Amino acid sequence: MKVNVQSVNFNADQKLISFIQKKMDKLENFYSKVIYADVFLKVQKTSDKENKITEILLSIPGGDMMVKKTCKTFEECVDECVNSLQRQLIKRKEKSKAYA
Repeated sequence: MKVNVQSVNFNADQKLISFIQKKMDKLENFYSKVIYADVFLKVQKTSDKENKITEILLSIPGGDMMVKKTCKTFEECVDECVNSLQRQLIKRKEKSKAYA
């Protein structure tokens, strides 16, 4: 799967990018028809500790899926986003099996 990582107002290091790629690749175990994923990493300028925002746009046949999470670290955000997408993909797969 092609994963495009875009970091807004900062440069993401290679370790974070490879972590994201590894996590996103696991989604293909649940739904093989994923076309690509756009991952947006943002830092909010607030006094909150939870100021890291991760948005993942997953392109699949029949429509896109979008997940947005705010956490203390990008790794935690990516984990939560991937878990949420995993549940959505499993639901979509079960629905498509019901119609087949």
